Amino acid sequence: MNFKKLQIFVLAGAVSVGVVSCKKSESTSDQSNLVSKEVLSNISKLGFSTENVIARDGGYLVEGDILLTNENFTSQSQSPNLRIAQDEQYRTTNLVNALPRVITVSVTNLTTAFSQAADLAISRYNAQNLRITFQRVASGGNIDIVGFNEAASGGYITLGSAGFPTSSGDPFNQIKMNTNVQAYGSNPDVNYVASVLTHEIGHCIGFRHTDYMARQYSCGGKRKVNEGTAGVGAILIPGTPSTPDAESWMLACSNGGNRLFNANDVIALNYLY
Repeated sequence: MNFKKLQIFVLAGAVSVGVVSCKKSESTSDQSNLVSKEVLSNISKLGFSTENVIARDGGYLVEGDILLTNENFTSQSQSPNLRIAQDEQYRTTNLVNALPRVITVSVTNLTTAFSQAADLAISRYNAQNLRITFQRVASGGNIDIVGFNEAASGGYITLGSAGFPTSSGDPFNQIKMNTNVQAYGSNPDVNYVASVLTHEIGHCIGFRHTDYMARQYSCGGKRKVNEGTAGVGAILIPGTPSTPDAESWMLACSNGGNRLFNANDVIALNYLY
């Protein structure tokens, strides 16, 4: 299939997102009416889009693949956000602390392709020589990668999802990956699955989508405006360009290929970790 623009990350599942129609569709039904006005207000104050918010898994799925919990609504930012050029690298309210630190990663009840992809995603981070490193364990990891099966709906399919670090400084503890054949096919490409996992791990350690303020850059469609009012300040990282940041690992929508860290991603990773 020619994946032209896959919405890659749907809430900690969807928080983490992809499109079967090969293009992100603006016709997806808006389920925000199922979420209270108070919750939508809290989401807006954190700087997230309130379009197509979905109540799921003990939280709320926003921006296609980010899971927000009640804790996210009450925690306060302890350090500045990041901005890269016209498309930003944003950090979230919380970051992983107690550095240097080893974060263990496990894979539960998934096929060999997902297991191999997890090892590859781990190696991509560890190659950056950060103050956080990742280590594969058989079970009970700080981040556990699990599966769910969900077909496409409204022109979209969730590839994976994850949440953000806790207020105590721990990484989000779970990544959900879609095992439905419409997500990765009957013979998943390990590099592609690893790219999705690398993105979802980015959420787990506190990164938001690079093109948060201009999601049409990777997703197409209408411009997504930053509606945030609290804790959304941004600091431009020295040495980054003033034009869109192509092929960042944290772009909101996937191109369906093997997306690696680009030069600005490396700057952002080293700035935080």
